[in-house]
Amino acid sequence: MAESITLQRQLENMRRDWDQRARENARHYVATGQTDWTDEEFFRSGELSVAGDILNDMENICRGKDPKQMRVLEIGCGAGRVTRALGRVFGEVHGVDVSGEMIERAKKAVADQPHVHVYQNNGYDLSVIPVGDFDFAYSFIVFQHIPSREIIENYVREVFRLLRPGALFKFQVQGNLKAASSPGETWLGVSYSEGQAKDMAHRCGFEPRYSHGAGDQYFWLWFFKKPVA
Repeated sequence: MAESITLQRQLENMRRDWDQRARENARHYVATGQTDWTDEEFFRSGELSVAGDILNDMENICRGKDPKQMRVLEIGCGAGRVTRALGRVFGEVHGVDVSGEMIERAKKAVADQPHVHVYQNNGYDLSVIPVGDFDFAYSFIVFQHIPSREIIENYVREVFRLLRPGALFKFQVQGNLKAASSPGETWLGVSYSEGQAKDMAHRCGFEPRYSHGAGDQYFWLWFFKKPVA
């Protein structure tokens, strides 16, 4: 009972704090490189992220599929910075965020992309996502802010549930083991060693095929859903 109360409080803190950050300066908290972003600058930065993380890795992501025929999931879509750019590459995009304030901004960002959909979720699972298999899942600078391994691992399990066999979940975690978060923290999240990340992959049914940046704030992981035997 105590553990469930703690989890609920963490989720409430995450939603409250990210709503407040969105009201204060949503674009800055999504991309902290600048305090004041023009529309052009903000969405261009999302395009650059997709160019570096997605377009340079299409062999792993698409596995021969036409990206315009792919259904893609983004966890932590924020104000739609990357979501909008994903919509220019893939045929169908679904994004979630714990903050209703961020989602309102993301809806405006993708209003001209009818194949892109964003939802407020509970910060823990993906039950708001319509039923259907996804071809790729992605998360960028999101799990670094989550204060609980339980929450992160549940997200990984949820992604496994939604992905097609053989599909990739490419995401980041906090890899700096010296970065210590507290139970009430919603900015600096829990960290993972390379071994801890691999163990999580196996517990959730994934094959941890590649990683990059162990020990760094931006610790990239490539988790593939194992094909059906």
